Amino acid sequence: MGLSRLAALHGVATSFSPSADVTVSVPDDTVTAVLAALGVDAGTPADVRRSLAAAESAAASRLLPPTVVAWSGEPLPAVLSALPPGTVLTVDPEPGTTDAPAPLRLRVLSAPAASAPGSPAWWTEPPLGVHRLTVRTPDHRQATATLVVAPDRVPQPSGRTHGFLVQLYSLLSARSWGMGDLADLADLAAWSGRTLGAGFVQVNPLHAAVPGSPTDPSPYRPSSRRFPDPIHLHIESIPEYGHVDEPGRTVLDDLRQQAAALREAVLNKGALIDRDAVWELKKQALEIVHQVPLTPGRRAAYCDFLAAQGQALEDHALWCALAEVHGPRWRTWPEGLRDPRSPQSARARAGLLERVDFHCRLAWLTDTQLATAQDAAREAGMSVGIVHDLAVGVHPDGADTWAQQDAFAQGMSVGAPPDAFNAHGQDWGLPPWRPDALAATGYAPYRHLLRGLLAHAGALRIDHVMGLFRLWWVPEGRPPTEGAYVSHDAEAMLAVLVLEAHRAGAVVIGEDLGTVEPGVREALARRGVLGTSVLWFERDWEGTGRPLAPERWRQDCVATATTHDLPSTAARLTGDHVTLRHRLGLLAQGLEQELAQDAADTAEWLGYLARLGLLPEGEGDEEAAVRAVHRFLLRTPARMVGVWLPDTVGDRRPQNLPGTWDQYPNWRLPVADAEGHPVTLEEIAASPRLHRLMEVLTRRPDTTGVAAAPEGPRARTAPPDARPS
Repeated sequence: MGLSRLAALHGVATSFSPSADVTVSVPDDTVTAVLAALGVDAGTPADVRRSLAAAESAAASRLLPPTVVAWSGEPLPAVLSALPPGTVLTVDPEPGTTDAPAPLRLRVLSAPAASAPGSPAWWTEPPLGVHRLTVRTPDHRQATATLVVAPDRVPQPSGRTHGFLVQLYSLLSARSWGMGDLADLADLAAWSGRTLGAGFVQVNPLHAAVPGSPTDPSPYRPSSRRFPDPIHLHIESIPEYGHVDEPGRTVLDDLRQQAAALREAVLNKGALIDRDAVWELKKQALEIVHQVPLTPGRRAAYCDFLAAQGQALEDHALWCALAEVHGPRWRTWPEGLRDPRSPQSARARAGLLERVDFHCRLAWLTDTQLATAQDAAREAGMSVGIVHDLAVGVHPDGADTWAQQDAFAQGMSVGAPPDAFNAHGQDWGLPPWRPDALAATGYAPYRHLLRGLLAHAGALRIDHVMGLFRLWWVPEGRPPTEGAYVSHDAEAMLAVLVLEAHRAGAVVIGEDLGTVEPGVREALARRGVLGTSVLWFERDWEGTGRPLAPERWRQDCVATATTHDLPSTAARLTGDHVTLRHRLGLLAQGLEQELAQDAADTAEWLGYLARLGLLPEGEGDEEAAVRAVHRFLLRTPARMVGVWLPDTVGDRRPQNLPGTWDQYPNWRLPVADAEGHPVTLEEIAASPRLHRLMEVLTRRPDTTGVAAAPEGPRARTAPPDARPS
């Protein structure tokens, strides 16, 4: 009982429910290990008693939690309403908050006024922002906290829109250096916005990767989520590129020829995208371009960027420089360098100043090309523009874990518990943030992360958005079945998200597929966070189990036929995804049984589409069926309809096959046509198949008689989250 109470006080669950009627207890050893990662000693019964007494005493005497949330226009936070009459509150506004330049002082009135409905008379709502709150009670107790004042909802799409979903690396153009880049992204946005009326382009996370040989190709296991990867730079678009003199110009020309050979190998010789080879060429080119002096105006812009990014960029650049000398696994570095604040690290910073500046410059150049892509999208008339993606975590040996060691739980990895879809659970190999450390800093790492990602985004997709509420922690050395859920202060996580999205004017999309605890979708919908709905999993799970009628889909979502972790639409319609999994030994049942079940599922959907009049060409035509699927998506009230770009040319291969590592070329495939031949951006834009599909979306079929769905979320079952390990 003592251990359970102690765990509850620290947000650690001692049981979980893999299904509605099943509750599984978490092993005591797991609870003890998780508490230890949170700095709580529970190794022996005596330790539990001491830690519990300390935690209960702290909770009883605490006037304020580390972070307090106030929603604009909503009742006063309960923790402030409960303060004794006569308490004085002082709000020191966030620097830069122009409408409240001086501290705001408030006094809690008598109990009757303080307990009136809504915000009491004494409460004057501070401006939106992240402020410092100090309270002093009549009995001379004092406490300080971070006060987050957020608007009630994130910005919403202006009307209904459609757009493309694409993994940027897979989108090669005739000028790419072996993989898609930010110039290709800008070109895709400009073309699809102007020609096809697209309102957005959603891409994979563009976070900085951990260097290595080979580099982990997964965009969902980055070195840093705070800074983008310069591998996405389009070298020729850097202004200094045009001012390189001999002999550098000759070297650049040779590098371009090598890059053309890489591109040719991918497009015409069946080679996979080779991230390491691409980066080697780009890095050599960037070293040469870096020698060109910046013009005064460019130098001023660069200095502004350095000042805005501050210590975080310096740390990231130093990690990159140290990784060049000592390798990318910082835990194996000389002991003094494992601490970014040590004297040894300070000396290394001075000794590696030129390399640190080089990596800072790359971050700036990448940031400018991200801005150019979003500008191109908006100039093309896109209502949203570029939708960036926030991965659920970072690599355990990357720059973020080195620079923010106090914020991460040591010896822990996040994943998913066992459920009806995966009896073994999942371990994603990503260390979690410590909720207590985030709260103590006023969620500074989280705020700065969001601010950076939203700087050049029309929207932000949050991978595994349920992680704002809780994450499944797996102690090192234990199987995923022996993990435990650890909760965040979801109100604070949401408030910071809503505030930063409001400041950026950006839409927020939550990837809420998989096991979702009750109340999460409701909380997200209340704050305007759109969900994710995938056609094949939208069934009437609470009733007949049949395909869910389009009018019953939720409105606040991005509706799509597939994702990067799922088969393409053509593969699902033909059953190719089943035979692929069979070849790799991933089927839970025999091939014939799996094929029969898959065919029955597909036939049921196609029959339903035909009855709705969405398949006028009749069954048996794969391309027509793909169009019918998207006609159906347009029948739903979804605010955003996403088209998987490989679906437009009939690609049958998934970009990522969960449950595989080296058995399948995850994250290394170019977009290809129905025969498996890679296609360039130029060929995609000219594809008759693409234009036939896009006529479906630009023509906007008549939806007369299709009622609007309620705005709130709807309970449903979806496929499990799957992240590469």
